[in-house]
Amino acid sequence: MSAHEPLPSAAARRLGWPGFRTRLYLTWLVMLAIFVGFFLSFDLKFSIILEKLPNLAGLRLSPQGFLQGAALTLFVCACAMLLSVVLGFAAALARLSPSAVLQGVASFYTSFFRGTPLLIQILLIYLGLPQVGLVPGAISAGVVALSLNYGAYLSEIFRAGIIGVAHGQREAALAMGLRPPQVFTAIVLPQAMRVIIPPTANQFISMLKDSSLISVMGVWEVMFLAQSYGRSSYRYLEMLTTAAVIYWLLSMLLEWVQARLERRYARAYRR
Repeated sequence: MSAHEPLPSAAARRLGWPGFRTRLYLTWLVMLAIFVGFFLSFDLKFSIILEKLPNLAGLRLSPQGFLQGAALTLFVCACAMLLSVVLGFAAALARLSPSAVLQGVASFYTSFFRGTPLLIQILLIYLGLPQVGLVPGAISAGVVALSLNYGAYLSEIFRAGIIGVAHGQREAALAMGLRPPQVFTAIVLPQAMRVIIPPTANQFISMLKDSSLISVMGVWEVMFLAQSYGRSSYRYLEMLTTAAVIYWLLSMLLEWVQARLERRYARAYRR
């Protein structure tokens, strides 16, 4: 047995070691204690954190009566995730089509939105569309920019997952009399999902953090509130630390969803 391989559970029990999950949770607790101790060394003023936390967490509405803080961040990301999946699948299918026009449009789209910074794209949409008569709101511009940007990345993930399914699977399904749309939805897509889900969830977690960029348009999401409260109270570390914890908790929520989906689509591959 290699020195890097874990001991079998039976051998670990004979040696009196705790179970794998127990060791995993203990490691998390130790790392969390180190992490908390590091931030406590900043001499944070917790009264300010407790005062502003409901607003940052989105438990209160903004003065305009709309969502703010983490609730607004989740709303923007949920809309952008849905639209980016649609755009990503459309672009992936276009890249796989025999049409030169569709491949050209899709490849140009993915090249531009993967090759330019997201912040520039946000500003181009928010400041550029009014030049052609379209005046989007800040939230709408943020959703569109995030959708277009992440749809370009997702298109390559979806394309890789689809072409990763063995061609023999398609041939066998066609030999059984299934039509091409049925082959794609019933045979190819379920197998591709096992490959698609992990990188897609990773992109959604990145989107969650990149949504902080829409604060440049005055959207009252987590980062905008953290910066505003930090300036007004001269306690930037308290607000930025609180924002970091909120983003981390939201990311852990997405990680949990990812784990559930992975288990669902990996059932056929379990021993």
